[in-house]
Amino acid sequence: MDPLISALALGFLLGLQHATDADHLVAVATIVTRERRFASGALVGAYWAVGHMTTLGFAGILMFALNLRLPPGVATSLELLVAAMLVALGAWRLIDVARGAGSVSREHVMADHVAHHEHGNLETVHSHVHTHAVATHRHPHVHPSRRLLRALGDGMQGKAPSLGAWLRPLAVGAVHGMAGSAAVSLLVLATIRSVGAAVAYLALFGIGTVAGMTALTALMAYPVALALRFERARRALGILAGAGSIVFGVLYGYRVM
Repeated sequence: MDPLISALALGFLLGLQHATDADHLVAVATIVTRERRFASGALVGAYWAVGHMTTLGFAGILMFALNLRLPPGVATSLELLVAAMLVALGAWRLIDVARGAGSVSREHVMADHVAHHEHGNLETVHSHVHTHAVATHRHPHVHPSRRLLRALGDGMQGKAPSLGAWLRPLAVGAVHGMAGSAAVSLLVLATIRSVGAAVAYLALFGIGTVAGMTALTALMAYPVALALRFERARRALGILAGAGSIVFGVLYGYRVM
């Protein structure tokens, strides 16, 4: 087989493998565990991979064309940036869980009234029986349940995703791409001689990364979407993802230093 074809095929396979790096999965998990919709969760990986491919490809081609290598100090600083990002993502996830826990609606309390709730199937329409002196009458109320509000919110997100839904994983992937550019460029410089072949190699590497991370997040997103139907599971997954990202980020930074 032609050595160039072998190198290009290797680029795709290494891209698939690159998606499984632990720091990548930990970072993406902090975002995927927020998504209640399978499609949104699966797209997190695609957004991450696009950001990763953009910075890594640009830096890799530039370094190859100019025959540059990142100084060890710069490469270390980029790895420490990844560690700091993991800690920040974990802290953000824990704060997100705390805010979600605080939004749980409390029981409707009326000091001077005797309230009797008659809930429908969706727990949204009910009435209060009020007793005033000798008169007793009923007031109908409509209180949308948390489940209904979430469903409406998810539906709106499906039509118009928020900026953070794609910008956050894109930025995280871009940081990972910058940190990985040194190692990838060294591999390209060692195996490929022409700029065109280098571009093809990095493109296939990026495609492999997109395919690998999208597949992995799709595998994560389905059970997560099912689990997030339950409040306790939502909080547990958020705490696990957030705390795990902080611990991993600290250990990652310690190893780099």
